[in-house]
Amino acid sequence: MFAPIVRRTPQSRTNPPGPGFTHLRYPVPSVMLIVTIDGPSGTGKSTVSKAAATAMSLPYLDTGAFYRAATLAVIRSQVDPSDAASVLSVVSEATFDQRDGITYLDGEEVSEEIRTDRITRAVSEVSAYPVVRQRLVELQRSWVDQVGGSAVVEGRDIGSVVFPAAQVKVYLDARPEVRAARRAAQAGEDPTETSVDLLRRDQADSTRSASPLIVPSGAHVIDTSDLTFEEVVDTVVRLVDSKS
Repeated sequence: MFAPIVRRTPQSRTNPPGPGFTHLRYPVPSVMLIVTIDGPSGTGKSTVSKAAATAMSLPYLDTGAFYRAATLAVIRSQVDPSDAASVLSVVSEATFDQRDGITYLDGEEVSEEIRTDRITRAVSEVSAYPVVRQRLVELQRSWVDQVGGSAVVEGRDIGSVVFPAAQVKVYLDARPEVRAARRAAQAGEDPTETSVDLLRRDQADSTRSASPLIVPSGAHVIDTSDLTFEEVVDTVVRLVDSKS
């Protein structure tokens, strides 16, 4: 994971924002805003996004979980993932939601199932379809509207496509070997195999025709390779604080 955590003196909030934190306190944004956090796998997007959202008392949306849930729906339906019409039909009829960090597919909690290897292997193919992305982007925007219009939203096309006018855009990155080591440690896998999988996912995400993974215009790029978890979250929160 990240380098060892450096403890800091509490500032002005009481709720701990996530793993590795002890009584960190941040000011709550006083205006409605959207914070987008994009980047490839292994950069710490999920943990950083959750911690930053909790630290600022903002709702948090993991858009990648929607794509994983859509992939699970396709796999369960036993349609051919290469059949665009069938995939769209399945995704269009399914319902997706996220509440308190828990992902639901057709009302069923699927947070653990969508993190399995079979979903990870298939999600890039399903999420590459423009019609699928259009459907889920609409749901993501609707979700933020329903929680009041302010949120920390994580994904791969959030600052570029889903919320291009977001007040704060962040792009997390890290050296390939660091990303592979983090993912391997998290999943208990071989770093070499993990590195190959990450390169495959990077290639698929950055070259797809619909909403490719890019650094959004106006985004603050943060290389997390040599930063502690706390330092990354601090950076994000301070960016938000400067806008609110």
